[in-house]
Amino acid sequence: MGKKQEKVKRVVLDTNVLVSALLFKGALSKLVGLWRKGRIIPVISKETFAELATVLQYPKFSLSKGEVKSLIEHETLPYFEVIEAAKAVKGVCRDPGDDMFISCALSASARCIVGGDKDFCDLRQYQTVKIMIPSDFLKKLV
Repeated sequence: MGKKQEKVKRVVLDTNVLVSALLFKGALSKLVGLWRKGRIIPVISKETFAELATVLQYPKFSLSKGEVKSLIEHETLPYFEVIEAAKAVKGVCRDPGDDMFISCALSASARCIVGGDKDFCDLRQYQTVKIMIPSDFLKKLV
């Protein structure tokens, strides 16, 4: 008999995955339904939240300040666990900006990071944290 799968997964979503889930219709938008239904608990730290808030304001998304505020206050924060990234990770990822996602996952005891960046996903795992591409993560849950 196989391992029993966790009913609710604590997961860290990298910024690109999170923005795509929030703004675009497609496979990644399924993540929004998963967190609304409580099937996943996305975890975010002060650092990863700051990056999200910055990216949502990029001109290419054409979002007003009110739309950004609404996405954060109504679609993100009510469903996300906000943590203090107490376990600092440096120099693990080829892109130093990705280290904050590993710090977040380790600090929150999340077992998975969902990311779309090839360099990041090439790690596959760091300590107890699996790094998965969105399609693989969704196959396990949907």
